[in-house]
Amino acid sequence: MRAPRVAGGSWARDAMRLLLTLLCVALALPVLGVLGAWTTLDAAALEVLRHQASTVMAGYAAQSLLLVAGVGVGVALVGTGAAAAVTLFDFPGRRVLEWALLLPLAMPAYVLAYAWTDALQFSGPVQVGLRKLTGVQGALWPDVRSLWGAVLLFVLCLYPYVYLLARTALGERAAPMLEAARLLGAGLRRRVLEVALPLARPAIAAGIALALMETLADYGVGSYFGLTTFSTGIYKAWLVMDDRIAAAQLAAMLLAVVALLLVVERRAQKRLRFTASRPGGAGSAEARPLQLRGAAAAAAFVLCALPVLLGFVLPVGWLGWLVWQEATVSEFGLPLPRFAEWARNSFELAGLAALAATTLALALGFALRRGGGGPLPVAARVLSLGYAVPGAVIAVGLLLPVAWVQRVWPEAPLGALFTGTAFGLVYAYLVRFSAVALQSVESGYARVPASVDESARLLGGGGWRLWRELHLPLLRRSALAAALLVFVDAMKELPATLVLRPFGRDTLAVVAYNFARDERLAEAALPSLAIVAVGLLPVLLLSRALRA
Repeated sequence: MRAPRVAGGSWARDAMRLLLTLLCVALALPVLGVLGAWTTLDAAALEVLRHQASTVMAGYAAQSLLLVAGVGVGVALVGTGAAAAVTLFDFPGRRVLEWALLLPLAMPAYVLAYAWTDALQFSGPVQVGLRKLTGVQGALWPDVRSLWGAVLLFVLCLYPYVYLLARTALGERAAPMLEAARLLGAGLRRRVLEVALPLARPAIAAGIALALMETLADYGVGSYFGLTTFSTGIYKAWLVMDDRIAAAQLAAMLLAVVALLLVVERRAQKRLRFTASRPGGAGSAEARPLQLRGAAAAAAFVLCALPVLLGFVLPVGWLGWLVWQEATVSEFGLPLPRFAEWARNSFELAGLAALAATTLALALGFALRRGGGGPLPVAARVLSLGYAVPGAVIAVGLLLPVAWVQRVWPEAPLGALFTGTAFGLVYAYLVRFSAVALQSVESGYARVPASVDESARLLGGGGWRLWRELHLPLLRRSALAAALLVFVDAMKELPATLVLRPFGRDTLAVVAYNFARDERLAEAALPSLAIVAVGLLPVLLLSRALRA
């Protein structure tokens, strides 16, 4: 009786693996659609490429290069400095700051841009109040809406990537190595520069690569500040100039740069294995952080508190003050009925994306755990690249094949399906964020011993029963974490939502962007604050896990 059941189980497993492989390939189509723009370089496409090279390409490349260079240096200095301070030293306030330094992760860069622009603009209350106090009639500082203002805002938002990875690396190996160096007579400066920081170099490189990928994927800050980056150029070419060939070419160039950064990040992550913890690590008595006092303790506190203050506390306080002003001073009050509609749209779209991505991740994780050859492992790795692809590239890559099908088969309902319903937007979210869910599920599976599966097989349990009764209960926390991360990322996603959202289905991110673009920053405060509040959930869970 057992042989037919095994055969049937094998057939079902092969069918499931084939279905999952096809799903992964389908989710890779937007990237393939962008790359396909280079396989059809006819005379018209070459003319568009030459025209862009002689007009806008240099500007896009120069501003993008300056932006990533400034952000890379900034996040390296701030993130590494903060990680070294809270890991290697002890000073008043360290216990609070070591988790508070993660709070700017909840602040999307475009929300931070709206808050600081409104607070520091020439006609804003801050400059008006300072001019009354000082008697100065002109501007007290340069306009925030500039390239270097964008660099500063990105650094304040993205330094936690470097901080988190560098802190982990320093905590695992640097403290005991520093103690050994001290016993050998090395001074503090030499111990930090020649022992601690080289150990954390792979982690720092990986954090910088992640921050730069987020910078290149941004559209909200670049558009609001009037920057000419690749991301803003893609949006302009597609929706303003209605030039799909130009948009595809720009998207392919941006994708190549992101792919290079992804290679750097993957290589740095592989090198992190050399910083794995060993006996006598950070928790040993001789590896305790060095106590700082006086001016040194004050300097460490300021170094760690300033990014939190500028990147989270002050912007959230300003947005809260704008909301209070809108509720009490404005004659119209808060648009609560419309806000409820925007919030409902955001929660519905993000919830659908989270449910679909988590379900796919659980199925993929189970199939990969059971092993077997075929193209599924490769397809799953290709799916994992989606998180590194900017939302603007995904939107263009999705609409290109849809437009081609519409030209070949005008009666096909693909256009209405992808742009007139929520299907296209949820599909784009899956392309971008399925990797987040899969990574969380795979980390959960790494904690489930293989002996659990072997025991179930010896007792005659089939695959479905194994997954339902053993794996799913053990993966409940990982699945919830995956759903939460995808939900928050979908809530914050702006460029893909701007292009693909159905008519009349504005989300909180889109509404905040539209209000800010129209210089109605007080009205943008409420949806912006709601996005930040949702983004706090995974940050608080992460800080709790780090303290455990």
